[in-house]
Amino acid sequence: MSTKAYLEITMVIDDANRPAAAKVYTDYRQPFLSQIKGAVSKELLIRTEDVQVLHGFDSIENVQSYLESEMFKNDVFVGLKPLLAAAPDVKIYTVA
Repeated sequence: MSTKAYLEITMVIDDANRPAAAKVYTDYRQPFLSQIKGAVSKELLIRTEDVQVLHGFDSIENVQSYLESEMFKNDVFVGLKPLLAAAPDVKIYTVA
């Protein structure tokens, strides 16, 4: 399965909340890869100014489905929401 699309979620998270945010990432990484249709990869990228989660998918359609999924709306988002210092920036890319 090759990557055809990416979902990038950029979040501003205060240093004090980063360990809790990393736990949300760790807790849902394997369920994401094994349960979400078309999921290919999931990486946590950390910078001084923000944190990004880069999700690889086999199609744009499966990116859209994940954003509407129970896992995203009721587990991942609920776990991260109190840790966010600003609204997350969500971008979807296709592979050229």
